[in-house]
Amino acid sequence: MTAPANGWLDEVPWNEQGLIPVVTQEFSSGRVLTLAWMNRDALAETSSSGQAVYWSRSRGKLWRKGEESGHVQRIVEIRLDCDADAILLRVDQVGGIACHTGRASCFFRKLENGRWVSTDPVLKDPELIYGDK
Repeated sequence: MTAPANGWLDEVPWNEQGLIPVVTQEFSSGRVLTLAWMNRDALAETSSSGQAVYWSRSRGKLWRKGEESGHVQRIVEIRLDCDADAILLRVDQVGGIACHTGRASCFFRKLENGRWVSTDPVLKDPELIYGDK
């Protein structure tokens, strides 16, 4: 008997909201780009399309990374951690911008002397990326 085509999705221990956290990492540099969430549909579409698709908790819908900005994330690898409680996407980040603030990474603030300091430059003004939405 063969396993169902998407049987691997059944091995993911979705939380009570049907989600799993996802760390996204630039394949070439190893830099962490973002932390997001996926539901079953997002992970299935990510696997089949070869581009990152997340679950937007604030919008309550699938978020196809780059659908507005053009900064898509092309999948190189999809990994499940040892406890099976987080996904790692290793991606090629198109355009070098992963954050909606116009920065390379969403992790642009660093704790220094008891305060958060922005350490990474804005590569492109978000208004030029998204307009005045």
